[in-house]
Amino acid sequence: MTMYTKQALANALKDTLSIKPLDKITVKELVQVCNLNRQTFYYHFQDIYALLAWIYKTEAIGAIKDCSSHKTWKQGLTIILNYMADHKRLCINTYRSLAREHLEMSLNQVLYDLLVGVIDEMTDSEKLSESDKQFILQFYSHAFTGILIDWIKDEMNIPTEKMVDSISLLMDGQFGYLIEKLK
Repeated sequence: MTMYTKQALANALKDTLSIKPLDKITVKELVQVCNLNRQTFYYHFQDIYALLAWIYKTEAIGAIKDCSSHKTWKQGLTIILNYMADHKRLCINTYRSLAREHLEMSLNQVLYDLLVGVIDEMTDSEKLSESDKQFILQFYSHAFTGILIDWIKDEMNIPTEKMVDSISLLMDGQFGYLIEKLK
């Protein structure tokens, strides 16, 4: 029942975000849509921002769990961007609201999770310090997040395939090059 309730609240938030920004949505509205009471909402989530973070975490991170290798990271990035395009109003209205920081944190975490497997795979037998691995992961997850935030800010007008191809072109061989330089 808990997962069903969380998903119902998530669907209510996504539906409501399709018509108005996050900072204009209340818990009261969401629970009315779901025929729940406020206490039920607060049993599951601290606030609307926690619900939003749960949506991004369960839907986006869950979708890329099998794509964090050197051979599949581009597929994982495609999944993330397709998710964002499919939920365009959710992303844009989150960006335009007071929850922009939550969107950035969620995107950064999703991208970090995507890249950690790539870096671990490429450095498996290499002599690269943990701090250097962390630096690489932070650099690229923040760079990707910045690009995607700009994409959202511009109403996501560039097709996802073009975004993935552009990022892939920039990244082609860069992980290996950087790892080699830091060894």
